Amino acid sequence: MSERKITKVLVANRGEIAVRVIQGLREMGVRTVAVHSTPDRTALHVLVADEAYEIGPAPAAESYLRGDVLIATAKACGADAIHPGYGFLSENAGFARQCEAAGIVFIGPRPETIDLMGNKLSARHKMLESGVPVIPGTEAAVRDPEVAKKAAAEIGYPVLLKAAAGGGGKGMRVVREPAEIDTALRQTMGEAKASFGDDAVFIERYIENPKHIEVQVLGDGEGKVIHLFERECSVQRRHQKVIEESPSPSLTPELREAICSAAVRTAESVNYLGAGTVEFILSQDKEFFFLEMNTRLQVEHPITEMVTGTDLVRAQLRIARGQGLPYTQDELRQRGWAIEFRIYAEDPAKNFMPAIGRINSHIAPSGPGVRVDSGIYEGFDVPIYYDPLLAKLIVWGEDRPQAIARGRRALMEYTLHGPGHNIPFHLWALERPRFIAGTYTTNFIDERFDPAEFQDPLPDDDREALLTAAALWEARRREAVRTGDSPASTPSAWRLDARRRMTGNS
Repeated sequence: MSERKITKVLVANRGEIAVRVIQGLREMGVRTVAVHSTPDRTALHVLVADEAYEIGPAPAAESYLRGDVLIATAKACGADAIHPGYGFLSENAGFARQCEAAGIVFIGPRPETIDLMGNKLSARHKMLESGVPVIPGTEAAVRDPEVAKKAAAEIGYPVLLKAAAGGGGKGMRVVREPAEIDTALRQTMGEAKASFGDDAVFIERYIENPKHIEVQVLGDGEGKVIHLFERECSVQRRHQKVIEESPSPSLTPELREAICSAAVRTAESVNYLGAGTVEFILSQDKEFFFLEMNTRLQVEHPITEMVTGTDLVRAQLRIARGQGLPYTQDELRQRGWAIEFRIYAEDPAKNFMPAIGRINSHIAPSGPGVRVDSGIYEGFDVPIYYDPLLAKLIVWGEDRPQAIARGRRALMEYTLHGPGHNIPFHLWALERPRFIAGTYTTNFIDERFDPAEFQDPLPDDDREALLTAAALWEARRREAVRTGDSPASTPSAWRLDARRRMTGNS
C-alpha cells in the first residue's frame, strides 16, 4: 500500500470516544474536526476539537447517521480522512464506500470486509473455511417456524435465535423448548428488521454460562496481522458489556495462545486492514467458538493499551496512512492487569433504566494507574437521544488484586452528581466473591444482581433535606474558591492579619 497524506481528520462521532480520538490525533500533529447535532453544540468533543460543525437535529438518523452530510462537511473543511469511532457509521460498508468515492480516507477496514464480517451468517461460513471453531448452528437464514423447529431439534435445546445482521445485543432470544419457537422467531425477525433493516435470523446452540473473550487485532491490509492479546467482557447486562478486564482470569497460557492464534487466523482470512476485535464464547468445558468480528475500535480498547503499552488510535492512523503495522508480534507483551468500568447514566435500582439531566458536579479520580476517558463536564446536559455512556474509568495494577483494590479506591473517589449513574453498581460488583475469584460468567448480573439493594431507603422529606444541604455546601464551596476561603473552616488570625497588612488596614 502506498503512503497517503493525512493532516486533518473529521471525527464522525460524539461523547467520550470522539474526545479520545481527538486527543490521540492531536498528539500526532493532526488537526481535528468535530461534528455535532443541535443539542450537542456544547458537548465536550466539540469544545476540544480544532473545528466543529453542526450536522443536523437531535435524532441520530438526521445527524450522526447522515453519511452524505458528514462527507460534504469533510470536503468543505478540507479533511483528508474520517475516523468513525464506534457505533453510528463505524461498521457501515456503504459509508466506507462513500468515503472512497469522495477521495476521503475511511480510517477502518475495507468496505468488503465490513460487509463480510458484519453479517453473522457470511462470517460463520468464512470461519468454517478458515478452520476457526464456530458454534453448531444453521448455515442459512430461517424464517419458517417448522424449519426452525426441525433445525433446533437437530442442534439440541436450548438454542439461540440471532439476527444475521445484528449487533449490540439486539435481535437475540434464547429458546428452551419447541413450544416457544413460533413466538420467538416472529419477535426476533421483527426486531431484526426494525433495528438492522434485515429480518434474516439463524439458529445456533446456546452455550450455558459462558465466558465472553475477545482478542484485539491489527492488520496492514497486505497479509500481515498481529494480536494484542485478549480481554474478558463477561460482566454484561442485556448482552451489553459493563466491566472488562485484561488479561482474562479464565485463560491458561496454552488456551490464550490458541484463542489469540484463532483471532489472527480470522483476520488473515479477510486480509484485514486496521484495528478490529474477534469475539469468542468460552464454554465451561474450556471450548471456544467464534462469535463475531467487530470491524472497528472497541469501547474497551483502553485496557489493551494499558497492559501492552500501545496506542490504538495512533496505530489506526499509521495503518490508514499506508505506513504498515507499528509493532511486531514479538515486541508485544501483557504487563500487569487492567480493568475498565463503564460509567453509564442509568439507575441500577430501576434495572439500569437510562437517566438524563445536568452534570452538577464531576470530579474524576486520579492517582497511580488511573485513567478516565470522559465525554462530560460540570454543567453539561446529558441528552436522551444517545447511548447513556458518560465516561470510562480504567485502572491498572501490577496484578489482579491490586487492580481490583485500585478500582475500588478510584470508584469511591469518583464524584458525579446529576443524573443517576452506575458507580454504586461497580462497587457492588467488586465485592462479589465470584468477581473477586474471576469465576463470573455472562449471567453474573442476571443471577446475582438485585435492584432492591440500590433503592434509596430514606423518606422523601429526609432526602430533600440532604439534597438541600448538599446544594448549600456546594454553593459555599464555589464561593470559597472564588474568594480564597475554605468552606470547612473560619479564617485564622494569621490569615486575617496578613490580609489587613496587604490592604493597608492594620
